[in-house]
Amino acid sequence: MRRLIPTGDAARPVEFTQDAQPTPAPGEVLVKVEAFSPNRGETFLLEKPEPGLKPGKDVAGLVVQAAADGSGPPAGTRVVGHPAMGGWAEYATVPTHSVAVLPNEITTVQAAALPLAGITALRLLRTAGAVAGRRILLTGAAGGVGHYLTELAASAGAEVTAVTATAERGARLRELGAAAIVHDVAAADGPFDVAMESTGGGALASALARLVPGGTLIWFGQAGRTPATVDFFDLLAGPENAVIRHFHYAGGPYGGDLATLLRLVAGGRLHAEIGRTADWSRTADVLVDLRERRIRGKAVLTIGASR
Repeated sequence: MRRLIPTGDAARPVEFTQDAQPTPAPGEVLVKVEAFSPNRGETFLLEKPEPGLKPGKDVAGLVVQAAADGSGPPAGTRVVGHPAMGGWAEYATVPTHSVAVLPNEITTVQAAALPLAGITALRLLRTAGAVAGRRILLTGAAGGVGHYLTELAASAGAEVTAVTATAERGARLRELGAAAIVHDVAAADGPFDVAMESTGGGALASALARLVPGGTLIWFGQAGRTPATVDFFDLLAGPENAVIRHFHYAGGPYGGDLATLLRLVAGGRLHAEIGRTADWSRTADVLVDLRERRIRGKAVLTIGASR
């Protein structure tokens, strides 16, 4: 089968190679991949790839071999999955605890855009607790996580202020429920009960300063690649007893969260925001555009005829 592997070249970060079809463990299904979605964090891993890296965490396709231990869906079932690695290939193995069955009304392209970004958004909201009636500041809102989080938080009753670089991207976030759009954290009209920060640099300190006393900043990324800086004496002039919480989405099983995301999409309560769909022969170009923030929301690559 064909697989994409890292090259270490920033201009062409992946290339095709021939590889043996993976053999599933007893608690894994073998999936014929029809669509996969790269994440911006994965583009960072490609800059200095570890030996043997086989990227790919968000896949959708058809189960062609059921799990030997009897768990999971049977062969012939359309699924979305979140493997630890190896998804940018014609076939991938996925633990049965990290797959969910696709309803007929959801395509594999839509489904592939859900796993990492959607699971992150769900778990961020759980970390924040009850958000109805609370004011939330969200940085990096134009990415895949940001779109899902904006829609989920707004539908749960939060008043969301979304930070994004362009008016075009802000318009879509407003359609998804954002109450306010700003192009810089410093322009956000606080105070906020919760700030969700994912860009780094000066944004973290600026968001922290806009919290209510006892408010919480949930730090879930550093997409700008610049380390955050916080001055102790600036904090003295800011909100008292503010809390900074480090957040990382990872930790299986993922199947329950995937099923929740599918249910919300099928019910029209969550929308897969896909800024680019292309054949996987264009993966290298898409990865560069994703890394350079030229794609709004998610990008999805298709293999063969996706459904």
